[in-house]
Amino acid sequence: MANGPGKIAVQSGVLPVTRGRVVLITTRSSGRWIIPKGYVEKGMSPAESAAKEAREEAGVVGKVKPELIGTYSYRRSSGIFSVQVYPLEVESLLDRWEEMHVRKRKIVTPREALNMVCNKQLAQILSSFFKP
Repeated sequence: MANGPGKIAVQSGVLPVTRGRVVLITTRSSGRWIIPKGYVEKGMSPAESAAKEAREEAGVVGKVKPELIGTYSYRRSSGIFSVQVYPLEVESLLDRWEEMHVRKRKIVTPREALNMVCNKQLAQILSSFFKP
């Protein structure tokens, strides 16, 4: 969904955490490492919508905590996107999920995740979340 010139589209995403490790996925197009995210669906809170994206994009099921841990933005040809990030406590990883054939999923340490994500604002959210 293009958001037109000068408009910012709001999305929500999750930082999936399991036993002190992070679940990352690749984008469908470039293969860069990101977190599950997407548009907030009608009738859902940003946190609920982000949990749905985590299941579809990463095969991650868990509890999303409602407190926002940060916001990052990125640019695509269709416009600028702002992503509200919520922590997700992973309860299970599905063996099969909707986007498993178009994305890779990897469970990594927070330090590895910092080196893998390209977006500096997302890296800052990771860094702040895992501060001792």
